[in-house]
Amino acid sequence: MAVKKRLGEILRTEGLLSDEQLSLALEIQRKTEEKLGDILVNQGMVSYDEILTAIKRQLNIPMLELDEIHIKQEVIRVLPEKLARKYSAVPVRLDNGELLVAMSDPSNYFAIDDIRLATGYVIKPAISSQDQVLRNIEKYYDKEKAQKAAEVFQRSVVMSRNQVEKLETELNQDAPIIQFINTVLENAIIYKASDVHIEPEDAEIRVRYRVDGFLEEILRSDIQILEPVVSIVKIMSNMNISEKRVPQDGRFLYRASGKFVDMRVSVVPTIYGEKIVIRLLNKDDALLELSRLGFKERENEIIQRTIRKPYGIVLMCGPTGSGKTTTLYSFINEVNDVRKNIVTIEDPVEYNLEGVNQMQVNNKIGFTFADGLRSILRQDPDIVLVGEIRDQETAEISIRAALTGHLVFSTIHTNNAVSTISRLKDMDIQPYLLASTLAGVISQRLVRKVCPFCAISEPASAYEKQILGVTEDVMLKKSVGCPSCNMKGYKGRTAVFEVLEMDDEIKRLIVEDASDLEIEKYARQSGMESLKESCISKVLAGETTIEELMRTTL
Repeated sequence: MAVKKRLGEILRTEGLLSDEQLSLALEIQRKTEEKLGDILVNQGMVSYDEILTAIKRQLNIPMLELDEIHIKQEVIRVLPEKLARKYSAVPVRLDNGELLVAMSDPSNYFAIDDIRLATGYVIKPAISSQDQVLRNIEKYYDKEKAQKAAEVFQRSVVMSRNQVEKLETELNQDAPIIQFINTVLENAIIYKASDVHIEPEDAEIRVRYRVDGFLEEILRSDIQILEPVVSIVKIMSNMNISEKRVPQDGRFLYRASGKFVDMRVSVVPTIYGEKIVIRLLNKDDALLELSRLGFKERENEIIQRTIRKPYGIVLMCGPTGSGKTTTLYSFINEVNDVRKNIVTIEDPVEYNLEGVNQMQVNNKIGFTFADGLRSILRQDPDIVLVGEIRDQETAEISIRAALTGHLVFSTIHTNNAVSTISRLKDMDIQPYLLASTLAGVISQRLVRKVCPFCAISEPASAYEKQILGVTEDVMLKKSVGCPSCNMKGYKGRTAVFEVLEMDDEIKRLIVEDASDLEIEKYARQSGMESLKESCISKVLAGETTIEELMRTTL
């Protein structure tokens, strides 16, 4: 009988691990009793994918991409949800008394034995990543929402007791509506949608998700369910349920997979009824470390210097939906500590930031960005975040705040970093004040990442090389489409940046009222990459495609 090779030996044989690294990892394992694979990944010695491949070889079992497989509901019912969650296991296929089970740890023989006893089948283990296993547990295990709609809803939505009682009147009549809403929201979280659109048409309602910046239709249903759906969403969002003539805004917290997701809701009247748009705000997606935002080494060095200046204005520019707020929150997260008083004025507050005092614009009572900023300056702030510089008044107060020793972060709608300077001049900000206070400008766009499961490499055509500005032969990633990316060819997004650092020469050019072209020429000579150049480097690195380059920066 062949002796099973140890995981470390397999990695060493494959040339993925040196003797010294293996010895160090084994020493750590003796002290901590962690799994060897976890230690190797945490220490950065090998990647998680390399560990999965090695375990596949070690145990001689298949490796499954669960996101690409459709599992029948009758197979899911074979394994109780409690055991599936306990052992991070998903039943995949039942064939001739053998149950194929995808597991994140198929070496756990106690788990395999428990699953065998619970199901009564011979267990054939397979390996899949922890992320995919957990995602598919959420996807397939239905918690009998139709029968327990009221309980599920009450657990999922954070609201006051009298609101729950009011809602339960609706639930006794229309529990399937609650199931519909929960399914739409939970699937939106699984698909990593940023927005959910529930739209009335003549005879149907249409549900669409915005995923990676693009809307895609998910389902259609009879128009008769529109009114109860709108009513329940309004109650969840603390809106006036009887008002159907004017737009309303609200928000609620929704719990899924043990995490709370903030849902920001807008309801507007249309000719066919009220339309709902729900923005999903996941705090884990907003508070990213700077290293995860996609800055290159030079850009990161400039950013680190800029956001740590004692005073000045740091501006993020780009169109709506380009990720400006996420980047600003990451800046705040980077510089936040107990010695600083950080205050924000936002419209609206998108994420609650620990240790940060956050205010919200309220146009109904005339509380604007400018009003909030004036109040903030009387609160002894060290750092101020202004959601957006929309007008001359807000710009002037921001300049005054920077002049009096405060660091101000904000956003502005301009096409690129250099044009921000002329935009502020158009707001009647004097050039000498700009030169004295502007600390840095970052322009940003989001591009879709090519799906790693289905992308193919092809040589660049002559036309593509011309767009990329290269003469040598290069291989480019092409999107194809597979079940993992919902046949789109893309999965997730990354950012491309244009970072303008304010040095003495740029300040001189601003004071002398130089044109955008003159300032940009000097900045490019000093090493600033344009948005196009930043995106080209990600195309050449295989992170995105030339189609995304043309869509976002040309």
